[in-house]
Formats: sequence, C-alpha cells, structure tokens
Amino acid sequence: MSFQLHPQLQRDCIALGEFQLCQLLVVNDSQYPWFMLVPQKPEIKEIFQLSPAERAVLMEESCTLAENLKIMFQGDKINIAAIGNLVPQLHIHHVVRYQTDNAWPAPIWGKFPAIPYSPMQLTDLSMKVRQQLGDKLKYYA
Repeated sequence: MSFQLHPQLQRDCIALGEFQLCQLLVVNDSQYPWFMLVPQKPEIKEIFQLSPAERAVLMEESCTLAENLKIMFQGDKINIAAIGNLVPQLHIHHVVRYQTDNAWPAPIWGKFPAIPYSPMQLTDLSMKVRQQLGDKLKYYA
C-alpha cells in the first residue's frame, strides 16, 4: 500500500512540499500560522508505529519546522501536537500562537470557523516559507 494523504487533510490544507519523511501542509485558516507535518508512510496512526530511525527524522523535521516558524512569525509560543481524534492519519500540528490571537490562551481547535487564505496571502506565505526553509524542503509547484 502506498502513502495517500487523508481526504480531510486534503480538504483543509494546502501541500507546500516535503522533507525527507514528511509532507509539509499549511492549514487553510489565515487566523493562525498553522502547519502540519504528515509522515509519508501508509497506515500510520501513532508515532510509535514509525521505526526508531523514522522517529528521529520526524523529531528533526519537527524541530526544524518549529525553529523556522519562530523566526518567520516571531510568535509568543509554538504549539506542537499530534491528536488525531478526527483524522486518524498521523499528522503533527505546528501552530504559531500570539498572546494577542483571538483564541489565546485556549487551544485553537474548533474555537472559530476557518478564514481561508486569499490567493495573494497564500502566495505570500508560500514565498516566505521558501525563503526561510531554502533547500531543506522539496517544494511543490
């Protein structure tokens, strides 16, 4: 069986590119800089289902993403979570939070309806990610 992105993630996110192990997605909600890493392994629901080597790669990619999000967005906090109650495919949320955002200090999940990015906002965001991550990521067109 080959890797396929869960249909809910396909609906809610835009795929930007991929690291060695994970696909990088941005959630289509302009209220927060909200990204996801999805290991490109079929039928994985939990981190412990990855091999020890894959777990190490996932941790490295997560830290790389979080560190660069902090630089790009200067947030007060980077929230990282793997919940998966609604979407069983393993996906790791990386959300830049500000003490001034509309959900602070509560979690963002289900708090407010999503406000999709405009095409211009999405282009700007994609360029910002490309400039920051450089060749750490293989980008999609």
